[in-house]
Amino acid sequence: MSWSLLDALRRNPDIVRDSLRKRRMDVSVVDRFIELDSKWRSVKAEIDELRHRHNVISKEISKLSGAEREAKIREAKELLNEIQSKEEELNAIERERDRVLKSIPNLVHNDVPYNCPEGVDAIPIRFYGTPRVWVGYINDFKEQTERFGFNVPYETIEWKPVGHADMLEYVLGMGDTLKAGEVVGSRFYYLFDDLVMLDLALIAYAIDHMTKKGFRLVLPPYMLKYDVLSEILDMDTFKDMVYKVENEDLYLIGTAEHPIAAYLRHAELLEDQLPQLFVGVSPSFRREASAGNRDMKGIFRVHQFHKVEQFVFSLPEDSWKWHEELIKNAEELWQGLGLPYRVVLLCAHDMGRCAAKQYDLEVWMPAQGKYREMVSCSNCTDWQSAKLGIRVLRKDMRREFVHTLNSTAIASTRAITAILENNQEPDGTVIIPKVLRKYLEIFSKGPVDAIYPRRKIERDEKGLPKGLS
Repeated sequence: MSWSLLDALRRNPDIVRDSLRKRRMDVSVVDRFIELDSKWRSVKAEIDELRHRHNVISKEISKLSGAEREAKIREAKELLNEIQSKEEELNAIERERDRVLKSIPNLVHNDVPYNCPEGVDAIPIRFYGTPRVWVGYINDFKEQTERFGFNVPYETIEWKPVGHADMLEYVLGMGDTLKAGEVVGSRFYYLFDDLVMLDLALIAYAIDHMTKKGFRLVLPPYMLKYDVLSEILDMDTFKDMVYKVENEDLYLIGTAEHPIAAYLRHAELLEDQLPQLFVGVSPSFRREASAGNRDMKGIFRVHQFHKVEQFVFSLPEDSWKWHEELIKNAEELWQGLGLPYRVVLLCAHDMGRCAAKQYDLEVWMPAQGKYREMVSCSNCTDWQSAKLGIRVLRKDMRREFVHTLNSTAIASTRAITAILENNQEPDGTVIIPKVLRKYLEIFSKGPVDAIYPRRKIERDEKGLPKGLS
């Protein structure tokens, strides 16, 4: 049983070097691993030889007596001491080798673009819907469509939509990030009234859609131990992006993907037990340490949010089929919401470390004049399962590591931002997507077909909102 990355490092390290170059990463880590792995094998061979000598001497002792016996006993003890010393050396080498190994990202799939042009992190592969484009953003829109060879139809609007941050705080009066910032810090928020109900309706919609497709609904733990999380992520890189519980060996999850991946940790499955399909619902906690000052306003990039996540444990030969299935599921959800989007294939340098290939689904945001990420969909092949020890026993008794895949279904706060901007009327009324309305019926005081502004939007002669952005 072999892990594809480890196998490549030992048999054809140039494959790993090439993969790292595509990711624009330092290839010296390959040489460091080879050095440590060679040293580990050498010390392991020495230990095996010492044990063999000890076994031979132990057998000889029973046949000897007197001074010869005492001499052999001393020799055996010396060998045991040497073995113990070598084992300590071996363990130290192994720890460092494994640390280096865990830092090496997954092998990049051949379909993944690399050497992408400056400023391009992903290549669009398809578009959906007819975006509403404010006249001031038409050139920006064409830069994001025609530049990549797509002639996407759009509707020109003369009035500029209000950004979601001002919509939720000032126009609708249903959000407060200023008070949240005062009591807890930046990138937190209070939501109220219709927007809370909309958040819950989005979660229910995604759960309903995915369970109808045969995905098993799971409410996972919201925390994981360090050693478990480090088998799912490269914690040396990501430890500053997750929240640690003080005085506990526990970390808050950034996505339901992580505890679902850990669910089958150290499991051995039969072929007919795969695939296993899960849809997890959970809060997600993210430090966003690398975000800098991006998206400081509003609820697009926040430290906590609700998310519904697709996750698949698959036979290796089926994982690429499931990768396409997961992005298709996500597209169906966003098509149901009636929001215009594009699916992009990430360039190698912008992919997550666990991903061999990654799609994003980006929704058009008319107040920003940009497509923004709503969904991330990755095939992690055996990068996670090898560390987690999740195997499949084949019918011919061979053992292989399963493949793991994950995809956002809906992250509720981001979906709300997209609805507030795309379904906005000139006066600030927000039309609720029809597909969500049945999930709002359980609320006696919930919105029916629209969310109405508490403050009317005033516009100047150019269609720009006065005092709002």
